[in-house]
Amino acid sequence: MTFFVAEIVEMFQTFVWPFVRITALMITAPIFSQRALNLRVRIVTGFVLTWMIYPFIDIPQVDPFSVSAIYGLFNEVTVGALMGFTLQIVSAAIVVSGHAVSSSMGLGMANMMDPNLGNVPTLSQFLLIIGLLVFLSLGGHLVAISILVQSFVAIPVGSGLLSTEAISGFIAFSSQVFIGAIIMVLPIMLGLLMINGCLGVISRASPSLNVFAVGFPALIPIGFGMVLLSMVTIISKMEGLWFQAFQTLNENMLGL
Repeated sequence: MTFFVAEIVEMFQTFVWPFVRITALMITAPIFSQRALNLRVRIVTGFVLTWMIYPFIDIPQVDPFSVSAIYGLFNEVTVGALMGFTLQIVSAAIVVSGHAVSSSMGLGMANMMDPNLGNVPTLSQFLLIIGLLVFLSLGGHLVAISILVQSFVAIPVGSGLLSTEAISGFIAFSSQVFIGAIIMVLPIMLGLLMINGCLGVISRASPSLNVFAVGFPALIPIGFGMVLLSMVTIISKMEGLWFQAFQTLNENMLGL
């Protein structure tokens, strides 16, 4: 009986390392980090995934009360969280694009409370829902889990932190993805800018015309019309951003 208890303790000491990496991804990645999935669901999902991949990975024996255990725990949290934040950057970029369009069409103060992101414009929330649906339609949740499983081979448990090249690659990706988010809604912003310019010319040609009462309310339906006409382009740009995030994970995590 004592030997059986010792085996359980030893198994728990090795089981906790992949479990920490997987749960770090669950807390930070899109869809998995939604408040609709409460903490219990995330823990159970992480436990099931860990139980499935546990027999196929090599886990070193580490004393849980040593300094190396704290270092290994920090390493696992860093790897899992960095994968989740890489995907979360795309969601943040979509929110920024919606904020830019909302400000251009006069809806900058029309905000709603998002339990995950806080106070965001309504148009940003709409684009974010579309972006998450595109993420699911591409099988992004399955791709994230697949890359996570392969990361245990490319970055074994206890092998050390990520390289400097990988971290610099993530930083470069974060700057490029926000540029892509602005390009996604750039035609709409240019169209609204031209309309604002026309309203300025009209106000100079006819000072008696109240531009605030006539022109600004017209920007809202025109802006919504531009968004609807540009949805095909916006969705294709969203797909490009998600594919770029998956490629970044493959390059920096798996070295592919």
